[in-house]
Order: sequence, then structure tokens, then C-alpha cells
Amino acid sequence: MNASPSSMASPCVKIDAFIPISLASSICASSSSSSSSSSSSSSKSLILSRLSVNLKLNFLKPNSRFGVHYNRPRRIFTNTLVARAEANHIEDEEPFQVDENHGSSKEDADLMQQQKSSQLAKRVVFGLGIGISAGGVVLAGGWVFSAALAAAIFAGSREYFELVRSRGIASGMTPPPRYVSRVCSVICALMPLLTLYKGQIDVSVTSSAFVVAMTLLLQRGNPRFSQLSSTIFGLFYCGYLPSFWVKLRCRLAAPALNTGVGATWPILLGGQAHWTVGLVATLISISSIIAADTFAFAGGKAFGRTPLTNISPKKTWEGALAGLTGCIATSVVLSKIFSWPTSLPSAIGFGVLNFFGSLFGDLLESMIKRDAGVKDSGSLIPGHGGILDRVDSYIFTGALAYAFVRNLIPVYGV
Repeated sequence: MNASPSSMASPCVKIDAFIPISLASSICASSSSSSSSSSSSSSKSLILSRLSVNLKLNFLKPNSRFGVHYNRPRRIFTNTLVARAEANHIEDEEPFQVDENHGSSKEDADLMQQQKSSQLAKRVVFGLGIGISAGGVVLAGGWVFSAALAAAIFAGSREYFELVRSRGIASGMTPPPRYVSRVCSVICALMPLLTLYKGQIDVSVTSSAFVVAMTLLLQRGNPRFSQLSSTIFGLFYCGYLPSFWVKLRCRLAAPALNTGVGATWPILLGGQAHWTVGLVATLISISSIIAADTFAFAGGKAFGRTPLTNISPKKTWEGALAGLTGCIATSVVLSKIFSWPTSLPSAIGFGVLNFFGSLFGDLLESMIKRDAGVKDSGSLIPGHGGILDRVDSYIFTGALAYAFVRNLIPVYGV
């Protein structure tokens, strides 16, 4: 847009590359009025408003050139530039901020509220679906439980190796080749099945790690230690640790004799013998983790003031204390319902162990995502993110719960 006077005696304003929203007053006076009022101090104002940062104003006068600077706009606020063109000189005024909503703030707020409501509804629906399905899988046990866990492990391991290959992590290291990542995902998915039918997978895991390490060392190009470390950790994190849930649920087959629920359990579904120490311990552990997450979230929202760690800035000490309280309370209440474990100190200790296992797993996954520069590990579950976002609290807890029941509770807590 160019504006020029009818005579070269009057000042001229040239404006390059802008989109004016409002234009007040005239830019240049006519030559006759300019000559008659050359000694007067009449001023003309040009008012511009826009949200773009690519605004360039050049004011031209014979034998001179001036520029105008402006501040960056904030959200829905716009900046207004006022340039006064007078007969004898051109001067700049400081830009001032105008509070304008352009009539869209209410619509934007309504749209944002609708999106939040839709997101919350989606989270609730899928959360309930996952919870009910997981409860049925835990009750079924056996190959159903192991196969479902293998599928979750395969999806989680794929997400892990994609995080390793992300720009945030890969910028400081060399990720493993894709074919190695895929092979490791398959190996991780086989671990719970091997645990179900063989009991011990230490030899299998060690052999798999050796084969993967040799593959990385003999690959074409220049092998890197970062490839080896991220791959071996993936086998341990995504495959070996989750397999302890199979040991906890399926390998602890001692009957929970004092459980009243087993007495009323249908014979067609296994009767009293179906309610083993492994089933009860798994139900209490999973329920305690859910309670810990729920109480920690609610407590942090209501009372959170002191940050827990820089890894996850939203976590607070107040929320962690609320999560610990909820986890212990859930463990104690369920121990009374299932009559396992029979001693109160064992129930409290089981709750404490579940809480710290879930908290450490959550923080570790948050650290991986932070280094990767992503908010969610994936998009597999609508409204919840990836599979790792939902099961991070369970990765370490299965191994800790199994070790506690197997080694620290006398007679398996019966």
C-alpha cells in the first residue's frame, strides 16, 4: 500500500507489507492545505492493528528516512502504532497496547471447554473399558493373562524403541537399527509366555541379550555403545520386568484358604481352588497402584505446593504423601476382604512396596519422555496416550510384589 501527496512539498508516508485493520484520519494533506499551513503544527494520525509479527513501516521524507519499531502482540491483544506526520518533521511515538478481543474470546473459551469435556469423556470411557477388560484377564489367569500381557509388552516395546529413535534422544546418541528394535520387541513379547511354561527365563534372557549384542557389534558401519546400552535396557525394561506379573499371578498357585470369596465362587469357574495366593496378591497390587495414582492426583491438585522432582514438575510431595496413604489404605482394606495377608504389618508393607514401585516406574518413564521431547509415548489409547503411559507404574511393581510374597511373607501370607 502506498500513499503519496499530490505535491512533493508535503511529507509522504510509505507503508510496506502490512494488513491494516483500522485506518483513522488521512495520510497526507493536499498540496494547497499543506502550503497554507506549513508553519502550523497540524498532525495526521495513522492507526494500524494486526497480529502478525512481519510488519514493516518506512516513513519517507525528502533526503531522510525513518523507521518505526513495535512490540510483539500477546495472544488476542493487538498493538497499535501511531505515527504523526507534520508539516516540518516526522516523529515516532511509543506503541501502546490495546485490549481487543475481536469478538472471539467467548467463542474460543466455549470451544476450549467443549474440547476439554470431550477429552475427559473419552478418557473415562476408555479407562473404564480398560479396567473392566484387565479385571477379566486377571481373573482368567493362565494363558489368557500371559497372552494379553505379551500383546501389551509388544506394543510397549515398540513405543520404547521409537522413543529411543526420537530426535530428542537420538541427537546425543546413535539409536539401534530398526531391524534390531523389531527383533527385540518380539523377544520381549515372548518372555511372559516362556515364563508361564518354563517358570524361569534367566537363561533365555541372557542368551537373547548376547545374540543382540553380537548383532550390534557385527553390523555394518561403526557400532556404538549407545546402541548396545539402549537395546539391552529395552530388553530388561520392556520384557524381563513385566514378566514377573506372570510369576506373581500364575506361578504362586498356593490356595488362599481363608478367602471368603472363593467359597462362593462357581464350580464351573474353578471354585475355591481358583482363588490362589497369586490371584489375590495380583488383585491387591493392581488395586493399590490405581488407588496410589488416584489419591496422588487428587492430593496434588488440592494441596500440592512442594515439587517432588525436576523430572516431573507436576508431581509434589503432598501428592506423593496422599498417594502413599491411599495405597496403604487400599492394601489394608482388601487384605481384610480377602483375608490375605493375615497379618496387618504384612498388608501395610505390601502397600508401601506397591507405592514406591509405581512411583519409581512413573518417574522413569517420565524421564525417558522428557529426554525424547514428547508428552506421550504414543497414541494407541485415545485420551490416554500410549501403552507405556498407562502401564509405567506396573513395570517394577510386579517384580517387587513377587519377591515380597515369595521371600518376606511367612507361608505366602496364608
